[in-house]
Amino acid sequence: MDKETGRLKTAELAKEIEELQELMFAARKHSLLLVFQGPDTGGKDGAINRVLSYLHAQTCRTTSFKVPTEEEASHDFLWRVHPHLPGKGGIAIFNRSHYEDVLVVRVHNLLPEKIWKKRYDVINEFETLAASNNTIILKFFLHISKVEQEERLLAREADPIKAWKLSLNDWKEREFWDEYIKAYEVALSKCSTALAPWRLVPANHKWFRDLAVAEAIADAMRPFRGEWTKELELLGKQAREELEAYRAESK
Repeated sequence: MDKETGRLKTAELAKEIEELQELMFAARKHSLLLVFQGPDTGGKDGAINRVLSYLHAQTCRTTSFKVPTEEEASHDFLWRVHPHLPGKGGIAIFNRSHYEDVLVVRVHNLLPEKIWKKRYDVINEFETLAASNNTIILKFFLHISKVEQEERLLAREADPIKAWKLSLNDWKEREFWDEYIKAYEVALSKCSTALAPWRLVPANHKWFRDLAVAEAIADAMRPFRGEWTKELELLGKQAREELEAYRAESK
């Protein structure tokens, strides 16, 4: 598939996802959680912006999980995450997520291994709990090569408009590339379940990244179209009956 064809396909999927989102929002039987992880410059912001371009903003909430605050660090590592799970009909997007607590923590030895090693099972239990509340969970690892990352960092440095994104820490973290890849391999293998699977997205090409994400979202929501439509028909019937009863009483 070439770039032009891929973008046309993404546009088609975007229309379908917009329709499915409206059904999900009105039916209020399910919610959607989108988790984006990946190396610096991997395209998390770009992918999220693309997703938001075909979703209704009032039903979406995006949260970025950075270094824990003092209050957050005084609780268990999922304490700060739970409040951001989506309610029925809503969509939550995580730009980095609870997985930082088995990635950064591991790579930089911020906690003893005996602590972060137990977190894989806790994460699976947490996601199972969310899924039991009818949350559709999609987790995307946006994979770029180390060479591609360097090119993107240098391009950012040379662009006066995008230079504000520059961070010395991005270059420092590159020194731990191999350690991060190992940490990701373990996290993705241990925490990819039937209810909350990981999807590895080749993200060197942005148009392909966007297509892969759109396809995954559409594939996950499509099976519920009939259920949501049936619920809306039932709600519509009840609303009409209430209106007819009101009109009858008003005569």
